[in-house]
Amino acid sequence: MSAVSAQPAVRIWNAPASYDLGGSLRVLRRGPYDPCFRAEGAAVWRGTRTPAGPATLRISAGGPLEPADPAEASGCAGGSAGSVPVRAEAWGPGGGWCLERLPSLLGGDDDPSAFVPHHRLTREAHRRHPGLRLARTGLVMEALIPSVLEQKVTTHEAYRAWRLLVRRYGERAPGPHDDLYVMPDARGWCRIPSWEWHRAGVDNKRSATVVRAAQRAPRLEEAASMELAAAMRRLQLIPGIGPWTAAETLQRSNGDPDALTVGDLHLPRIVGYSLTGARDTDDAGMLELLAPYEGQRHRAARLILLAGRAPARREPRFPIGNIARL
Repeated sequence: MSAVSAQPAVRIWNAPASYDLGGSLRVLRRGPYDPCFRAEGAAVWRGTRTPAGPATLRISAGGPLEPADPAEASGCAGGSAGSVPVRAEAWGPGGGWCLERLPSLLGGDDDPSAFVPHHRLTREAHRRHPGLRLARTGLVMEALIPSVLEQKVTTHEAYRAWRLLVRRYGERAPGPHDDLYVMPDARGWCRIPSWEWHRAGVDNKRSATVVRAAQRAPRLEEAASMELAAAMRRLQLIPGIGPWTAAETLQRSNGDPDALTVGDLHLPRIVGYSLTGARDTDDAGMLELLAPYEGQRHRAARLILLAGRAPARREPRFPIGNIARL
């Protein structure tokens, strides 16, 4: 273990008593073997590339409130009876950047009280999951590239591609974890040879979209501070990025509660079946059903998915995953 890994920077954030760390951050994981995300016991590990450089975060909830140096706390030292201490340790050049934005990452900017249920199912799901918060990473490319890889293929294929490319062209994350990686920087994505994309199962269209996005990474990262409509337009200026990919990205980078995924094969059917019992709801029908939730449509969809109701699949499972229209 290096001197850097032995001396992490620490920050404490006092979350609401009901806070669900795993449930709030789970959407950042790209498959069970994501090389940039590990859930181990009560802790979540993230390898991430920030504007300040690579970083590792280890986040755990319910541990000791006081860091080694009280000055490192988030301004809530001492806590309260109605809060849960969330402890973050950071390594690497980007560690300070991560700790500065820790509350946003954990959903501290999110306001679930703004959600008003209009169906019994969403009301019950909202009640059952009071600790769910929408994470906001502030990192567009980190969310965009795996979303591009997920276009029109099974999730298994997309997760495999992400895993292979990050392990081969990314770098080991700083700190003590011996199996955590940070994705390549923009130049690194552009330098991946065509045969390596094919070896990872990524077709020319998706690889070209990733490269185009990487070439314009600074402009795309600006979308992290934009309102939803402007951010959607900014991302879709890149050929190969459509509403599906843009929404999937902004759900994570911006934590936007209204960034509803449109163009997914399964989501409209799940929403329709969950709310009305209909089995063949399309995008237009889903948008009509979720119209009362305008401003909170992504949160409504998350809660519907958590409720666990879904129609029986009519398509074979193997060739169909999270298929999108871009």
